[in-house]
Amino acid sequence: MKKTLADWLSWQEKLHLSEIDLGLDRIREVAKRLNLLSPDFPIITVAGTNGKGSSVALFESILKAQGYKTGSYTSPHLIDYNERIKLDRTNATDDLIVKAFEEIDKARTSYEETISLTYFEFGTLASMLIFTQQKVDVAILEVGLGGRLDASNLWDNSLAIITSIGIDHVDWLGNDREIIAVEKSGIMRKNRPVICGDLDPPLAIQNEANRIGAQLYQINNDFSYKK
Repeated sequence: MKKTLADWLSWQEKLHLSEIDLGLDRIREVAKRLNLLSPDFPIITVAGTNGKGSSVALFESILKAQGYKTGSYTSPHLIDYNERIKLDRTNATDDLIVKAFEEIDKARTSYEETISLTYFEFGTLASMLIFTQQKVDVAILEVGLGGRLDASNLWDNSLAIITSIGIDHVDWLGNDREIIAVEKSGIMRKNRPVICGDLDPPLAIQNEANRIGAQLYQINNDFSYKK
């Protein structure tokens, strides 16, 4: 009997030993099996404590207005899981998501080693698989937790955004803004731009940009705005 989207989501919630399991090794191997490691479209990765969702929505609007076909991946959802994966600001259909889940499940189990994935990892892979199949011009990925070890950070980006740094998920990220900033700075890439919108950025943002070799642009330093 064919699984519905609700069936898949219920099954995924029980598949992995823990809801959160930071690290990129497992998702990298499944992405490799799916030939997803080198997408042919640019990626914008958005990390931060607050403002991630609105930043993604703003990028979608700007890019769509310029005629680009966009794909976006966000979490959590408010009503329907489909809200997490959008094509041109429209929720992906159940059919697209179910087919992606089927391909991911086949890839993770069809080799000698079966790989367990979390609920979030399944969704992240599904989004990238759908974006690839639908031939988007650009993808916007919202980090789920932290940055450095989050599933969305598997892929190199053309632009990184760090919206703000607050104290959250202390069991996973620590209870100090400087420590948390290091984790979120993990989405930076060498010789690629990163924009930080935190009005009082931890020193770790600049330090990590220098260490990685990223091109940092900070609000009220490199750019500003006023009403």
